[in-house]
Amino acid sequence: MKFYTAHPLLQEFINCIMVVHAEVDNTMEAVICPYPPTPQNSLFFYINDLIKVQKDGETHFVLQPRSVIVGPQLTRVSLDINKSHKAVRVGFHPGGLYRLLGISMNEMIDGSYDATDVFGNEMQELNEKLQEADGFDRIKDVIENFLLQKVKSLKRNMPFDLAMLELMRLNGNLSIEKVASLSCLSLRQFERVSKERIGIPPKLFARLVRFSKAYRLRENFPLLSWTNIAYECGYFDQMHLIRDFKQFAGVAPGIIEKNWTMHPSASRLNFVYNCRIYTMLAFPQLLFLHYKNQKL
Repeated sequence: MKFYTAHPLLQEFINCIMVVHAEVDNTMEAVICPYPPTPQNSLFFYINDLIKVQKDGETHFVLQPRSVIVGPQLTRVSLDINKSHKAVRVGFHPGGLYRLLGISMNEMIDGSYDATDVFGNEMQELNEKLQEADGFDRIKDVIENFLLQKVKSLKRNMPFDLAMLELMRLNGNLSIEKVASLSCLSLRQFERVSKERIGIPPKLFARLVRFSKAYRLRENFPLLSWTNIAYECGYFDQMHLIRDFKQFAGVAPGIIEKNWTMHPSASRLNFVYNCRIYTMLAFPQLLFLHYKNQKL
């Protein structure tokens, strides 16, 4: 697995480019990864085996295309990872996918789309180049060259995009009135632009950002208590954290923890699909709590 910072010309709308290659033992049973909603929209490329996706509440898995555009997700899905899993994820900043496609994100909620239907032959050619690429760095270069060709046709940047990025930086813990002010918009305008550029109301987006951080912290620091995680993520109390887990992950935190313990390989593959918005260096107090708990 390798994370790349995007080319400087791409950084205003792309958070990161992640390449992963996992070979699953043929003797192992299917690796099913629960994948909860995240605040990032994504563009996925599956270079070797394709994966299958099962939406929450459905009984069957659907084979995914070679390249997939994923819009705002409010419900979890399950991923069936095949034996040779070589993939790329392009993670977008808030409003970034809208700027690339020019399509209202509100129309893409809980949807995934064949990127070839959107970009046509050039996406087909890109998929072929990825299969021929030798090594992670070359794969990243192929993706960047494609995206750099799109820079001139991007929808214009707005103060809204930077304001929502600040909301993410603060883990969703910024008043909506303050974010609207940073966006240079009235509250009514702010709500309308939010639905267009990120697909969902800003308060719901802030909750999704906070939940995503809590989910990743527990994966990275399994010895941290849920009380500490609720505090670090800005939850009023642990009950508010449990509410968000039930809404976005579909189950209470304790159930997820049992699944991680029973299926550690699925947990690791689930983690790599989420670009590192939050790092240990950004939260030195978490390192202290992590090592303190280890000693205890």
